[in-house]
Parts: sequence; C-alpha cells; structure tokens
Amino acid sequence: MSLEQYIKAIEDSNIVSKTNTDGIITFVNDEFCKISEFSREELLGKSHNIVRHPDVPKKLFEELWETIEQKKTYKNTIKSISKYGSAIYLNTTIIPILDEENTIVEYIAIRYDVTKEIRSTIHKEELEQALKEQKSLFMQSRFASLGQMLANIAHQWRQPLSELNLVLFSLKKAAEKQDYESLGNYYKKSKELTKGMSKTIEIFSDFFNPNKIHQKFHLTVAVDDAIRMIKTDLESVGIEIETYLEDIYVDGISNELTQVVVNLLINAKDAFIQQDKHRKASIYKVLKKIHIRVSKSYIGTKSYALIIVEDNAGGIPPKDIDKIFEPYFSTKHASVGTGIGLFISNLIIQKSLQGTIEVINTDNGAKFTITIPLKEEA
Repeated sequence: MSLEQYIKAIEDSNIVSKTNTDGIITFVNDEFCKISEFSREELLGKSHNIVRHPDVPKKLFEELWETIEQKKTYKNTIKSISKYGSAIYLNTTIIPILDEENTIVEYIAIRYDVTKEIRSTIHKEELEQALKEQKSLFMQSRFASLGQMLANIAHQWRQPLSELNLVLFSLKKAAEKQDYESLGNYYKKSKELTKGMSKTIEIFSDFFNPNKIHQKFHLTVAVDDAIRMIKTDLESVGIEIETYLEDIYVDGISNELTQVVVNLLINAKDAFIQQDKHRKASIYKVLKKIHIRVSKSYIGTKSYALIIVEDNAGGIPPKDIDKIFEPYFSTKHASVGTGIGLFISNLIIQKSLQGTIEVINTDNGAKFTITIPLKEEA
C-alpha cells in the first residue's frame, strides 16, 4: 500500500485537521466538516478555537500547548462545540510535524467521535444523582413527619394510659375484696388497653420502616393505618373523618401509601387551622369534615383503585393549584410546611404504585384523587 493510500485510509476513517504553529487551521477533511457542521471555507484560515467549547477549562489548553510545543504527542478526550451549538466529545491525538532541522512546522490532529458513549455515561451519572436527591427528599419528608407522629403517639396514649390507671386501681380493689368476677373483667380490660397501645406502636414503627418490600398489600389497611395515626390530632382541632373503604389489594409498598395519606390529612388539618384564623371574628362555626373513599373504578376493560381525600377547608388558591406537587413549594408559612410532602407523595404514587395523583377545588374545599392501576387476576 502506498503512502497516499495510508493517508486516504486515515482521512476516511478519522476526523483530521492540520494547523500551523499559531493554531490556524490549514486543512480539514470531510469528516471534520461533517461533525463540526462548518464548511471547509468557514474553517480554513481560522483559529482552531472556533470549535472550542466554553465549558472546557483554560488549563486543559495550556497543558495541550505545553505538551506539543515540547515536540511531544498529546492525547485526551476533548469536548468541542459545533457551528449550531451541539456538544461533541472527541478522542484526540495531536502530533507535532518536524522538518529536517527538527523544527515544528505544523500540527496534525487525528480524532474519533465518542459523543454517544460520553453522553450515555453523563446520563447515567445524572440519573444516579437524581435518584440520590429523590432519596434525600424522601427521607426529609419522613423526618418532617416524625415530630408530628410522636405528638400523635402521645395524644393516642394519653387516654388509654389514664383509663389503664383507673382499671389497675379497680383491679387492686377487686383483689382486696376477692371479687373474682370483677377481677377477671378488669384484667381483660387492661389487656385490651395495652393491646391497643401496642398496636399504635406497631403502626408507627411500620410507617418508619425503611426496609418494607414491594408486594401485594391491602389498600384499606394502609389507609386505615394513616387514619389511626393522625385521627387523634385531627379530633383535637374538631375535624371529623368519614370513610367508605372497599376491600382492594394493590402492588407496592404499604407504608409509602400510608405516608401519602398521612400527608394529605396533615395538609387538610393545616388548611382548617388557617381557615379558622380567617374566621376568628365570625360567629358561625363550620363543621370540619374530611371524607376518605377507597373504591374500584373501570375504564373499558381496565380496573383501577381510587383513593379520594376530600375536605371542606376552603380549597387551594387557584394561582397555586398547578404548583403544589413541585419540590419546596408550599402555601403554608415556612415554620409549618417544608414544601416536600406533596412532591414526595406524587413521587411515591408514580414510582411505587405506577399511578397518578390529582387535585381539584370543589365548592367547599380540596379534593385529591389517587388512581392506581390494578393488575389482571387469573
């Protein structure tokens, strides 16, 4: 094979350019024009900086020139920019060409395109970073709920503890009188009370368990757990809960669905509190209600589980309703809300349950609808 054939083979299979010792382009092959989107006329006589990407640090080019001016070959993957602004990643080898007197007369650069591979790596890194951020937000949401949950445990234990104290006192009196029938009844009552308190702890422990697995679970139980956790807190500000719960099983992580419902209930409670502040001067008392419905719906041949949480707390300001699922957006005061509860709820419904969550304003308040596709059963 002749020298000309070797040169043609290199030019046909690589991206080739030549510059003089000042970095002015003296030659480009067709592949260079194709990937840079410049014509040959636009490139010849111009500085090679014409394809230099602004993201590339100045230090890299200082190292490049220092290397080739010492008559050494420079190799690196360099990010360049096309005529129309596209980023190009090129594996680049720059070789100084010397004359008979060992003086540099020009530089030849041979490149091949690795843009697809680099973009794939960048996309993977960005995806991993996004997943880390989502996990961080998820944990923030859990910790933001922790204080609320601990307060609810205190609320829910206060009454049974007082009742248990009375039962134990009565148990002692019955023992002193040797009233065995009453003794048995008081003993049974004390076991019921401690069992109820233990159930509260189980629910709260399950809620904060990070190792729950993806499996089929009873939707009504997950919703009922959320109600049980927050009910005492809601009742303390005069909120009634009405429920209609059908027996439905879905695939996902039960405590994550519980977290979504808890977030919706806490938001409704805060809306009622805000509403009360505006009505301080009013003589009218509004009956505060949250209605929760779990039912099955059909669209064509496909079936869905619906969870509807509706309140009469006045609704969401129309200017904010399209933003409430965005991270760090909140209609509450900074001391009350973090702005990540609904963002995390939306994330859970989409990622864990492959469903959707939507909100509309009704005549009296806000209505959240969670739609979860159900798998076909044999």
